Amino acid sequence: MKGKYIRNYIILMVVTVMGVAIYNIWSIEENQPYHEVSLTAFLDHLENNEIKTVVLQGDTITGTDTLDQPFTTFSPAAASMIPQLYAKKVMVTVKPDSHADPRFWQTAFPMLLIFGGWMFFMMRQQRSVKSSPFAKSKPILSSRTGQKETFADVAGIEEAKEELVEIVQFLKNPGEYTRLGGRIPKGILLQGPPGTGKTLLAKAIAGEANVPFFNISGSDFVEMFVGVGASRVRDLFRQAKKNAPCIIFIDEIDSVGRHRGSSGTGGGRDEREQTLNALLVEMDGFESGDTVVLVAATNRPDVLDPALLRPGRFDRQVTILPPDVKGRQRILELYCKDVIMAANVDLVQIARSTPGFTGADLANLINESALLAARHGKDAVDLDDMEEAKDKILMGTARKGLVINAEERRFTAYHEAGHAMLARLLPEADPLHKITIVPRGRAMGVTQQMPLDDRHAYTMRYLTNRITILMGGRAAEELVFKQYTTGAANDLQNATQIAAKMICEWGMGDALGPLSYASGDGGFLNVDGSARQHYSEQTSSEIDQEIKLLVTDCYKYAVNIISKRINFLHKLAEVLLINETIDAEEVEIIVNCPLLNEETQWEL
Repeated sequence: MKGKYIRNYIILMVVTVMGVAIYNIWSIEENQPYHEVSLTAFLDHLENNEIKTVVLQGDTITGTDTLDQPFTTFSPAAASMIPQLYAKKVMVTVKPDSHADPRFWQTAFPMLLIFGGWMFFMMRQQRSVKSSPFAKSKPILSSRTGQKETFADVAGIEEAKEELVEIVQFLKNPGEYTRLGGRIPKGILLQGPPGTGKTLLAKAIAGEANVPFFNISGSDFVEMFVGVGASRVRDLFRQAKKNAPCIIFIDEIDSVGRHRGSSGTGGGRDEREQTLNALLVEMDGFESGDTVVLVAATNRPDVLDPALLRPGRFDRQVTILPPDVKGRQRILELYCKDVIMAANVDLVQIARSTPGFTGADLANLINESALLAARHGKDAVDLDDMEEAKDKILMGTARKGLVINAEERRFTAYHEAGHAMLARLLPEADPLHKITIVPRGRAMGVTQQMPLDDRHAYTMRYLTNRITILMGGRAAEELVFKQYTTGAANDLQNATQIAAKMICEWGMGDALGPLSYASGDGGFLNVDGSARQHYSEQTSSEIDQEIKLLVTDCYKYAVNIISKRINFLHKLAEVLLINETIDAEEVEIIVNCPLLNEETQWEL
């Protein structure tokens, strides 16, 4: 089909070249310098034997004189002059009379030829849209045989699997569910953050039901030519009905199912809306006997068109969130089955230390650990490999070649020691896990905390302590060096964001009270495309003051705590400068040292 389109373009180019060539040839003939003379002058030249040739066509007389100079004139009785011309031995040519100017056709014919060739090409293209590869859908059809994913390959999202068991049973035995007049859902929308297993879950449905699985991306429907996307939708559903019972899986459906008229102008939006309209019609057009289930996935359900989400189209909306600590443990156990693990690897501890990790993140963690162990020549993946892989994912690769002078290392050590000291001493804070001053990515050092359990609700005390811990690095710099560095840039940003949410979203401000000043919903990606201000400028100023007061109070609290245990800070920084990385057990040894509990000054 690709060669067919190349051939059409070649035909169009040949027609255009021919038209231009004919036009140029006729233009050369037409551009001869005919000089118009009066009839009296023509008769005088004829009388003096100065006319060589004459062409008579109606009332027009053209010809050349004895000097081969072309001329033209007009006479109402040109034909009656033939005897006189014959007497003067002038070569006479008579052409039929034509009321149309021949020069018009000499100009118009090439243009008509070019226009006709263009119309022929466009008509061929329109006729071939339905049969062209552009109009056909591009689904990847999984065969019934071969290796398939099943629910046993999916872990950490047990609630979502339970909701989809009924769909599997329907595809296996549809009559059992329709015998009482019930109707199985036509569409299932899997919504959740990236990496939570939406695509894997859809494949598991097809594997469990042992039915054909059509996999296509939402972006495959949208092309440059208007109407192609709608044709692809119709072709996809036509193929699915032929292979029923089956599953159609559309990944990233938000690329084609966005709210109509929400964004964009011109042909791009028109094409997307036509494709969406075709998808809506096809979903409504499912006959009662068609056992075709449409499964779609998106991480932006907030931008989908309401007509797509109504009952009768996507009847079920399954939300898949990052797994909790037990779910992460099951996912780790699933991915570790094919990896040789050492005896010292505690998957429960790894699961606890990876809050917020999705299934894809955990799979990447296991893979990176295996690669690191192989690189070091080990026979099994141990806990050190897991920790190093986790640090690499969270913070980037260690920058071992970075040269840092002694003063910068000292600033970094005290900065991280300030964070670690507050994380250890403040109540309701997540337990300290590790401190390092090894540069990774853009960070010169990191203090890691390991939550005991996943948190779904945060107390005001926990949040204020979190801000205080973030300000601990800057507070340590002020107390020890009497100046600040740029190392606190990310800490200040995170602290300000937490304070802003406390004031604007969670109603934890003293002056503003239990009111929400947040607007818009950015979906799972936290992108707010429709945020607008619902309060006055005076309220905005009060919000800024409340945020500033909250952060500064936490900073003063951090300075106060560190100043009372300054020996603890100095000892942590000293150990960090020697070992570069220390864990929670070493911090506990320093904390329990009696000498460091005395309020004595450390020699700098």
